Amino acid sequence: MTEPVRILALHAHPDDIEFQCAGTLILLREHGCGITLATMTPGDCGSAEHDAETIAAIRRDEARASATVLGADYLCLEFRDLAIFNDDESRRRVTEVLRRTRPDVILTAPPVDYIADHEMTSLLVRDACFAASCPNYVTRQWEPAPPLPRIPHLYFVDPLEGRDREGRPVPADFLVDVSRVFETKRRMLACHASQRNWLLRQHGIDEYLEMQARWGASRGAEIGVAHAEGFRQYRGHPYPHDNILLRLLGQDDPGREVVGPASA
Repeated sequence: MTEPVRILALHAHPDDIEFQCAGTLILLREHGCGITLATMTPGDCGSAEHDAETIAAIRRDEARASATVLGADYLCLEFRDLAIFNDDESRRRVTEVLRRTRPDVILTAPPVDYIADHEMTSLLVRDACFAASCPNYVTRQWEPAPPLPRIPHLYFVDPLEGRDREGRPVPADFLVDVSRVFETKRRMLACHASQRNWLLRQHGIDEYLEMQARWGASRGAEIGVAHAEGFRQYRGHPYPHDNILLRLLGQDDPGREVVGPASA
């Protein structure tokens, strides 16, 4: 019996995945893939009312609740907000997580975004994909997992509102129509209830659910659907170049880089 394809969605903070790629993950789950949601931090700076440990515990619980909606596992790498750095110790920690979860496909943060936590996550995951298949790259963890048999397929999600840190649009390689599952994606984000007050205070955003909907609608308008999510595939040497994500979603025509309702 063929084992299900394993998907790892690894972003910086609780709720990042729900904003940017939860709809695609729901579709992949429907197609029989095994899903793990992971965050680099527990969101320990995401509150003006609670201390770091209290809000971290709240946000881990919210992330687990969101993963339960999807039927996925959740884990936290236990870095801390604003303290993710592209160094050897961090790379080995991320590499060990990849070896333990053994993904075939990874969805992660974009290389350029509004905050360093996202950009450092992107760098660490990119390099850990390569390192995870190198037997001599030891992670120095207790009972380390064996190396991966190959480099996973790697995809970057959109930056916030699809713009780089100077406000310029970042085009997607392809868009996935998530209209049919958008309400489930919305339910996943709604699990992160602690973020409404924080985003209102720190970002001036009162309705984070509506922010999610607006961006999904903006991407959807590009392909004539209600809601969509954008991705770019990392094709650096020697990472896999074939677009397994489209194939898993039932759209493997290389001339059509859009997944529409017929493939959902």
